[in-house]
Amino acid sequence: MKRVPLFFLAVLFCMAAANAQKKPILFQHVRVFDGTQVLINTNVLIENGEIKAIGPDVTADSAEVVDGTGRTLLPGLIDSHAHVHGRDKLEQALDFGVTSEMDLGDPARFVQYLKSQVGDDCASFWSAGPLATVPGGHGAERDPSAPTLVKPSEAEAWVEARVREGSDYIKIVYDDGSERGRNVPTLSKATMAALIAAAHKNHKLAIVHIGSLRGARDAIEAGADGLAHLFIGGHCDADFGQFAAAHHAFVIPTLTVHTAVCGPAAGPKLISDPSLGPCLSRADKDRLREEFPSARRGLSCQGQLEAIRQLKAAGAPILAGSDVPNPGTAQGASLHQELELLVEAGLTPIEALASATSAPARAYHVPDRGRIAPGLRADLLLVAGHPDENILATRNIVAVYKHGIENKRRRCRPGAAN
Repeated sequence: MKRVPLFFLAVLFCMAAANAQKKPILFQHVRVFDGTQVLINTNVLIENGEIKAIGPDVTADSAEVVDGTGRTLLPGLIDSHAHVHGRDKLEQALDFGVTSEMDLGDPARFVQYLKSQVGDDCASFWSAGPLATVPGGHGAERDPSAPTLVKPSEAEAWVEARVREGSDYIKIVYDDGSERGRNVPTLSKATMAALIAAAHKNHKLAIVHIGSLRGARDAIEAGADGLAHLFIGGHCDADFGQFAAAHHAFVIPTLTVHTAVCGPAAGPKLISDPSLGPCLSRADKDRLREEFPSARRGLSCQGQLEAIRQLKAAGAPILAGSDVPNPGTAQGASLHQELELLVEAGLTPIEALASATSAPARAYHVPDRGRIAPGLRADLLLVAGHPDENILATRNIVAVYKHGIENKRRRCRPGAAN
């Protein structure tokens, strides 16, 4: 089997012994999205950083009581495609209810340092480490020291080096930029396939960055576990969804960043959002206003919308990812926008919520989160309203809990984000 549980060191990701939740918390009369379905007017008890019990009759005499009337309790959100450039970005993600970040490419030393700094005041963090790419290819164009390869025979040693460095999964670049009017060196199909095989031999997921429909099909055919992005272009093969589902591949569409590629960019809308806008810094707002130069070339992203409809119909896993900090994105906030765009593309609100909770937890093999169930981590997001009916309600954040500890959300205090 090519999917194997993803191993990680708990001490690097939760530091629970020193910061464990001191007092039980009881959410009363709350609407619950448990990762797959909605429970109406129920109670949820969390204790020692875990979900203890769920049900309308659950009580606890010594618990701190949180009134859930008119509110919905969700699993903490998971960003399936991010690039985390500092501990402050993990803190910012948590302020927006993103309790877990899947980093899809950063230098090994930086990743190792960042993992050592993670605690309950910031999002949990996994990373691919360096990207598998060729010299001068995407991921190495501005870093001549990045580890690269060019031949299939180099794949196994390259992957084994990343495993020794602590990569949690392998990210492979198979994109020559042609769909965006560029000419960028990239891996051959044979080398990509060798990297996927080496990743699986080392019990790691293989996630492939693609830019074209042909590239997507090549990667899936070669055994990729998932696609980072959907493709640029106006066309989608009629069988693409079934093809992906038959190969058990998940897809991270990153619609938010693609609006900055094809236009019109969605990012600026977050600046005026009454719930998220006040939490954004000036730097966040400047980044949200940016777009890729290609947005002025009349590129089309319509093919990916058809792909999402097909993937949904075929039952292929769709994962929400923001691809921050690319132009048009902001850490944490953009995942809420990704959910909105996924709904506009045809997912129901419940399917979109699953794409940022239970679906990525399952795809990345982190079974202790992504759902609200007894025994799982108390990584939780409490919002006002019913996001299972109106996806924009995920932005009405009342409280965020990491491992049972309520986050202070410092960036969302009056004046903090200026």
